[in-house]
Amino acid sequence: MAREESRGSRRVGHVLLRAIATLLMVAILNFILFRVIPGDPANMLLGGARSSVTAEQIEHQRQNWGLDKPLIPDQLVKYIVTTFQGDLGYSFKFRGKRVTELIVERLPATIALVGIAQVIAVILGVGLGIYAGWRRGGVVDKVATSTSLALYATPPFWLGMTLVVVFSTALHWLPGYGAYTPGASSANVIEWLSDHVRHLVLPVSAVALGLIGQYLIVARAAMSEVVGEDYMITARAKGLTSSQMLLRHALRNALLPVVTLVTLNLGYVVAGAITVEAVFAWPGIGGLTVQALTARDYPVLQGVFLLLGASIVVANLVADLAYGILDPRVR
Repeated sequence: MAREESRGSRRVGHVLLRAIATLLMVAILNFILFRVIPGDPANMLLGGARSSVTAEQIEHQRQNWGLDKPLIPDQLVKYIVTTFQGDLGYSFKFRGKRVTELIVERLPATIALVGIAQVIAVILGVGLGIYAGWRRGGVVDKVATSTSLALYATPPFWLGMTLVVVFSTALHWLPGYGAYTPGASSANVIEWLSDHVRHLVLPVSAVALGLIGQYLIVARAAMSEVVGEDYMITARAKGLTSSQMLLRHALRNALLPVVTLVTLNLGYVVAGAITVEAVFAWPGIGGLTVQALTARDYPVLQGVFLLLGASIVVANLVADLAYGILDPRVR
């Protein structure tokens, strides 16, 4: 028993060290990537005043932001140290506003969009996939599998544009952009929440539909494989009912790859939601990323991409730990 606990502790330690090393590599690559992009950030700092400033003023601006120092090691070391201290620098476009503040302001909208979409996708996708795999060849299996393949193959932003055209432009049922109705009063909490939910429906649907297809396919494949295992045949020979076989033996083993996929998607979906946010003008990380790309706002782009990279690393960490809990053979 003590040996198993020691082995499990060593595994957790190795997983954590690997995650920290990966985060460090992500930070270094993030720094290098945005330094090879063409264009001078100092010019961006001056906005539309470029034609009225001198070369000395531009150079002075470069010095203020530390852009005159060597990339390696000066700027790199400073970037790594300040990043792990939680300081992501100052925005060029937003005139010296902290990048951390900008991300914190936009993050709740993205979390609401991605979080609700994930919950809906897990409930519907995994539930339908488990049922389709358990009842292979039935009507639900055939309809769900073909539909999920179509949804999985469709880019989320295209789904979003289709939803806008149908439900907003043609039918006028739901708003197609923003998080709130312009000019709407927030004095009445119920009306404010209702308005926000109506604006959430289409972007959440665009993200969730693609995830439902992905989860359904994986859950169905996992359940179909489990149904044919020897221990399932033995369970049936012992006289267990279908419900007992499903709950005691099949479900847990079928959920192993699904849990891994869900945890990994927690990181990737944040990045994938950027295109959906752009379609719906959703005031989240996606909109901030588009603005920063247009303005070549390197600090904001570094902060956003570091956030996306860290979310994927953390999701991998959670997946590794969860897999060890669900499958004792991994410990």
